Amino acid sequence: MKRTFIAAAILATLTGAVFAQTPATPAQNTVQRDVNQQQRIENGLQSGKITTREAGLLERDEAKVDRLQAKDMKDGKLSPAERRQLRAAQNKAGRDIKTAENNGVNGNPLSASSQRMQADVQRNVNQEKRVESGLQTGALTKREAGRLEQGQAHVDHAEAHAAADGHVGAAEQQRVQRAENHQSKRIHRAKTNGTTAG
Repeated sequence: MKRTFIAAAILATLTGAVFAQTPATPAQNTVQRDVNQQQRIENGLQSGKITTREAGLLERDEAKVDRLQAKDMKDGKLSPAERRQLRAAQNKAGRDIKTAENNGVNGNPLSASSQRMQADVQRNVNQEKRVESGLQTGALTKREAGRLEQGQAHVDHAEAHAAADGHVGAAEQQRVQRAENHQSKRIHRAKTNGTTAG
């Protein structure tokens, strides 16, 4: 009995190690990079290295990346050429984030406007993580993830529009939050509709 228990424990450990080492798919990698870039924007806002206006410009870049992902994943595949194009767009967005962080223009992370933008960008991080986890578990197909990235592009565009003048007011944030709520419902429906990646 003791040997059976030990053998089962070893088997469970080895099985877990195999699953942990399963490489991410290209679609998962692109969504993970979205998570990372949104987190960098959020960190910059919190530290004051990125202003509200700069965050709006960066969200415009993120909207372009999300639209490209939506277009590329709509057929359920990511070709090598599409991956290169996505990588180039994400590299540009990454460079723009680095420039905003290091240009010496600082924002006030405690201002109401920055706090609103921080909350919106943090929600982007959370939404992208939900899409990524859906791809990892198979609850989302690449095609579904592509449609969700189109919705995320809409949210990013709303944030970019709200922050274009360097200030996000309460009414502007409410419009962004409506888009975020709609996107959240879309993610939930897609993850629970019974369609799985095969």
